[in-house]
Amino acid sequence: MNQVINIKLVPKLRFPEFRNNSGWLLKTIAETCDILNNLRKPVTSTHRLKGKYPYYGASGIVDFVDDYIFNERLLLVGEDGAKWGSFENTAFIAEGKYWVNNHAHVLRTLEIIDILLENYLVMIDLSKYVTGAAPPKLTLGKLKEIPIPIPINKTEQQKIADCLSSLDDLITAETQKLDALKDHKKGLMQQLFPGEGEMEPKLRFEEFRGSGEWEELPLGKAAEIITGNTPPTNDTNNYGGERLFVSPADISNGRFITQTKTKLSEKGYSLTRRIKENSVLFVCIGSTIGKVAQNKYECATNQQINSLVPYEAYSSDFIYSALEFKASKIAAIAGNHAVPIINKSLFSSVLVGFPSFKEQEKIAKCLSTLDELISAQTEKIVELQKHKKGLMQGLFPVIKTK
Repeated sequence: MNQVINIKLVPKLRFPEFRNNSGWLLKTIAETCDILNNLRKPVTSTHRLKGKYPYYGASGIVDFVDDYIFNERLLLVGEDGAKWGSFENTAFIAEGKYWVNNHAHVLRTLEIIDILLENYLVMIDLSKYVTGAAPPKLTLGKLKEIPIPIPINKTEQQKIADCLSSLDDLITAETQKLDALKDHKKGLMQQLFPGEGEMEPKLRFEEFRGSGEWEELPLGKAAEIITGNTPPTNDTNNYGGERLFVSPADISNGRFITQTKTKLSEKGYSLTRRIKENSVLFVCIGSTIGKVAQNKYECATNQQINSLVPYEAYSSDFIYSALEFKASKIAAIAGNHAVPIINKSLFSSVLVGFPSFKEQEKIAKCLSTLDELISAQTEKIVELQKHKKGLMQGLFPVIKTK
């Protein structure tokens, strides 16, 4: 194994009752676990029979099958086809009855609590133990060499494990709340927007009941459609400034774009088609076609995005929600091609139903409130995850190797 030097097997954070207690040991995976790789068995997708038992691969459950190999709580570690960087969830616990293919190592922990080992392996960068390029692989030999710090006192092990588990439980509970909010929003949108072939929604606010059918219009009649463009990349003077340049990679689960991975200089920005703040951005090319967002500030976009700058009688917030509701149907227009695309002309012709401006605003405000709750809940989970990462880095000793 790698020679271990400058070991100070005392973590930065330690529960008070263990500060003057016994220390930590350094052992390898081979010394602390039984490795059960000989029991795993791959089954190709064409030969799997569907069932209720999880079928695990390098990064988690990949299918459900009609039989199982294991019926105990074990730790799985990605062998190939996984990500091995720090905090990339290379290791995970499986329990109950399940099947494991040959892309994940199977460990039964002996001298260390499984939750402790799982969290430690997730925290550290395992890529230094990965060999090969096509594909890269964490071989059994390299896995066995990985040094693991272990509290000598089992009670300390359990205390750390309980602490991390309680945080995981909290994150899971908050994630369930987030999922419930998203489900509620999805159900509400299905009521607030007309269904396929209909011109009135099932649910209307009281003051708009009896107002009649919505008007169906092509998007190009409700907003100016602007296809983005990219300044010449061979001129570095076009980049590195403060101007926002939106690409599909900047559009995630959040509604509003406030920062971008790429920034333009004033020179580069002058070569783009500028998009005024609070417009609607819709990805119309590539694998992420159908993603939709709004820009908090004036920006430029690349050519994969069509932006909608609404005309006076149409609400930007309403258009955002309407396109979010119809996103999958609009994306389907691109067809099944290697590089799906909805050109400007086709996008402009997409039909969307519009009520009066006041009703647009009422619907948009209702859904915007939900978006704010979803955003706040998402941020809460992110902060909990950051807290857990920092806690893990304090609860485990740092091992320097060469």
